Amino acid sequence: MGERSQWQLLITRGKTAAARRALPMTPRVRAVLESRWNAAGKPSEGWAWPAPTRSEHIDHSSLKKQHAKAFRAVNREAKKNSLKPIAPFVLYSFRHTFLTRLGESGCDAWTLARIAGHSSIVISMRYVHPSDDLVLNAMTNLGGHNSGHSALKVTDGNSLKRLSNSGMYN
Repeated sequence: MGERSQWQLLITRGKTAAARRALPMTPRVRAVLESRWNAAGKPSEGWAWPAPTRSEHIDHSSLKKQHAKAFRAVNREAKKNSLKPIAPFVLYSFRHTFLTRLGESGCDAWTLARIAGHSSIVISMRYVHPSDDLVLNAMTNLGGHNSGHSALKVTDGNSLKRLSNSGMYN
């Protein structure tokens, strides 16, 4: 593992050119990968998650099987200990969650689309699910900007008065 500029995940396959990209790693992702690399004896090449498959790494099919196996094991233990079982979920939902949280953190739509590997922000719209609170906060933040235009002010809940640029009532 090298300098910070080299801490990247290289995605070499995807449906579009935008899907094939290099992404900088977060320090947490780097720590996980570096730990696996150290545990494997610091090989100069190979898979981060090898598996006994034809491709020698975890693929969609083997990941799906491992996910189902983990649910069965966890829920067996939950039953033994009189605990509530974990509801099944689709692994792909993590992508939606990640992109939603990225948007909520203030990431602009174009950067989000690039990170997701989307060729258009329209595609990213399928993955991002802003909450009502986030929409309200965005509009509240916008309300604090002085656009130079006249504004309307609610004075008693039912009537509006127009404010001029100087803040005086018209």
